[in-house]
Amino acid sequence: MAPETPMVSRSIYAYEKAHKARAFVTFLAGNGDYVMGVVGLAKGLRKVKSAYPLVVAVLPDVPEEHREILRSQGCVVREIEPVYPLDSKNAYARAYYIVNYSKLRIWNFKEYSKMVFLDADIQVFENIDELFDMQDGYLHGVLSCFCEKIWSYTPLYSVGYCQYFREKVMWPAEMESSPPPLYFNAGMFVFEPNPLTYESLLQTLKVTPPTPFAEQDFLNMFFEKVVNPLPPVYNLILSVLWCHPGCVDLDRVKVVHYCPPGSKPWRYTGEEPNMDREDVKMLIRKWWYIYNDESLDFKPKIHENLEESIWKQTIIATGLP
Repeated sequence: MAPETPMVSRSIYAYEKAHKARAFVTFLAGNGDYVMGVVGLAKGLRKVKSAYPLVVAVLPDVPEEHREILRSQGCVVREIEPVYPLDSKNAYARAYYIVNYSKLRIWNFKEYSKMVFLDADIQVFENIDELFDMQDGYLHGVLSCFCEKIWSYTPLYSVGYCQYFREKVMWPAEMESSPPPLYFNAGMFVFEPNPLTYESLLQTLKVTPPTPFAEQDFLNMFFEKVVNPLPPVYNLILSVLWCHPGCVDLDRVKVVHYCPPGSKPWRYTGEEPNMDREDVKMLIRKWWYIYNDESLDFKPKIHENLEESIWKQTIIATGLP
């Protein structure tokens, strides 16, 4: 006997909860070329057959032309207002980092139960949908490497302390302080949107002085007690290739983060330091293969009504005429 409509409705609810309440999310500001990164990311997620959509949080200064490009690639475009930290000139390691505080708005995307944030200069080469099943109540992310010169202003860099090999360089006793807490790279993390967390983030920001790595420092401070480290395969920062040669098996890497200077594939010239490495060139080519693959462009599908589809599947399963 075919199930009653309420059972079908519950099936629809379960389907929506499993698929529509989860999403990848990225962030876009301005009218520059980062839109190419988002398009590449959308196509990369399609190539690995992810079950979840890509939401793009855009600031008001993202032009309609770019928004339409994103929609045409199947992205869900959500406009957000900028978030401004306390005023502080020359506080940041790179001037443009200040705009990244606006990423805090994604904690207010309360229609989603769990999201995976990915920077626009990231590419996904293997399916990572398993990240949505990470334990609730934590912020899951890959630990940062402190061996790049951009960290040279910190004692972490001066003593050679790195989270990738903490056992090799112990935190010096003469520092007269405890070893630093775990510190994740905010280019990729798994989190749970929550209006209460969102409000707490904004209120805390109002009394928190800016620091060199902007929202990354802030998020590490805010979530210090609930950070759960993920394996580096979920966020390979390219600089690890030359800071820790031989420690990365590229065949196992699922996510690549093109963040060092000169490594953005759509700006790549090969002239910046370390950009002439063969492994870097290979990863640049892999990004372009996905970006240029027209078969990965979004193709809208005309589905039957979901309830009718479930009903038909039930009839087939029960053998009813």
